[in-house]
Amino acid sequence: MWNEEMVRLAEMAEGKLGLSLNEEQVEQFSVYAEMLLEWNARVNLTGITSVGDVIVKHFLDSLVLAGYELGDRFCDVGTGGGFPGIPVKIAVPDLKVTLVDSLGKKVAFLKAVCAKLGLKQVECLQMRAEDLGYVGGARGRFDSAAARGVAVLPVVLEYVLPLLKRGGLFFALKGTRAAEEVAMSGRALAELGGEIEDIRDFGLGPQAEHRALILVRKVKETPAGYPRRAGVPGKKPLM
Repeated sequence: MWNEEMVRLAEMAEGKLGLSLNEEQVEQFSVYAEMLLEWNARVNLTGITSVGDVIVKHFLDSLVLAGYELGDRFCDVGTGGGFPGIPVKIAVPDLKVTLVDSLGKKVAFLKAVCAKLGLKQVECLQMRAEDLGYVGGARGRFDSAAARGVAVLPVVLEYVLPLLKRGGLFFALKGTRAAEEVAMSGRALAELGGEIEDIRDFGLGPQAEHRALILVRKVKETPAGYPRRAGVPGKKPLM
């Protein structure tokens, strides 16, 4: 059943994204889906539990990023069940990926998936996003980063921009309120060193919600005081 469903994923990736998945990658997605729904019975990884919805709303939605230039190092902040980081890693095997989540049970799942799929050069960190920029040399380390459904844009900019190299690109995966979130982000962009490069709407078919991808380029270094201590960005956004 799983392999048949993942063949449909490969067809949709080719047809909607122009992305070709080989047999090994299709098998990896099959195992990933099986583990996701198995673990979800005891660890709250996702509210999406039908195979068809997992394909479109998790896998295909994440694979949108695989068509962009991601550089050498990619960070997925607030990855949860591994989205978009693990699908991107499957599609771009040479990419060095860091997956970050604050919950230990989710990080245990991520490690189990990466081991089962044989994914190399993947780092799974249990850490709050606010702390990552001050620990383990992560600040200014990444060529690209993404966050999906983590927080409103002014908040997530404070989490992510400190992690990027100057010239790096942040992908914020959003829904129908993307333009509204951009409009409220002027102060955060100015203080943190970011610049909106593009807002791209995309559709993945009637089974998926409206999606928008906000591309933010880091154009100057983020001041040393950001991100502020854990909890502060969410309570006092830069707006």
